[in-house]
Amino acid sequence: MTGHSTMVRSIVAFTCLMVFVLLAIWGGMHNHLMLKKTVVTEETVFEIRKGDSLDTVTKNLLARKVAINPFRFKLFAYRKNLGHRLKIGEYVLAKGSTSADILELLTEGKTRQYSITFLEGWSFKQILQAINDNPNLQHTLSDVELEKVMVHLGSDQPHPEGLFFPDTYFFEKNSTDVELLKRAHDKMQHLLTAEWQKRDKGVPLETPYQALILASIIEKETGAVEERKQIAGVFSRRLKKGMLLQTDPTVIYGMGDHYHGDIRRRDLLDPTPYNTYVNKGLPPTPIAMPSKDAIIAAMHPDDGDSLFFVASGNGRHAFSATLDQHEKYVDRYQR
Repeated sequence: MTGHSTMVRSIVAFTCLMVFVLLAIWGGMHNHLMLKKTVVTEETVFEIRKGDSLDTVTKNLLARKVAINPFRFKLFAYRKNLGHRLKIGEYVLAKGSTSADILELLTEGKTRQYSITFLEGWSFKQILQAINDNPNLQHTLSDVELEKVMVHLGSDQPHPEGLFFPDTYFFEKNSTDVELLKRAHDKMQHLLTAEWQKRDKGVPLETPYQALILASIIEKETGAVEERKQIAGVFSRRLKKGMLLQTDPTVIYGMGDHYHGDIRRRDLLDPTPYNTYVNKGLPPTPIAMPSKDAIIAAMHPDDGDSLFFVASGNGRHAFSATLDQHEKYVDRYQR
């Protein structure tokens, strides 16, 4: 009996060993297939929606012609404790990806990124148009809510013009328009606050908002970066002397939809709040979205004595300290 028992135990032990070996071999093959076998033959866009389980994700991957083995895929996810870590969002599955690559991507939340660009000098109307034209954003602002957009953003300024930083912003699909505007708004506020602390003490500006207004005018007056501080110098000296700014971009902004490419004499006399040919000082709000260079120029204007400038061609200007010299430049370049 003892010999028989010993033999049985040996057979059981050998059987267990063989099962263990076979499982180890199978496990090794399983890991190899998960880590090495390509299951994505061409770049594929894939989305995990709120509430999707591992089973749902597996079925949706198969529906997208991703050649995973569903049993191995789910087993690998459970063994690695990944099943409950899937993150919602839209993903790009790269050609040549393995099952393990896919699970890493879906659990680390490396979602597909879209972009939108707000250009320097744009009006808020143009920003909204770009947002409304973007199909990857959630459009939550109705026409009525637009009147309260600054409340949505936590701003104490009632007028949205100029309060958003021009830049390219990246976002996930179905991010909201308010989320995007808040990022651009907060970036502008951060820049304004930082630059205001470093401003020249002699600038005729009382608040960062006034600096933003002046920067928006500078932005619309010239696209030449090297001229911006000169333009700022002219406007700063005019403000200190109590002179009218007499800048065409403010007139154009005040004309709104009535502007069709030309400013007539009667437009220069029309007393809109933005007409700096009839109103002293700065207009009530910015007239566009200024660049960082324009903001820095507004707070660090060039020294000098010029009080006038006129477009001289190629996006440049001729500067002068006297009205007589200015008239000569106008005759040369404009008349």
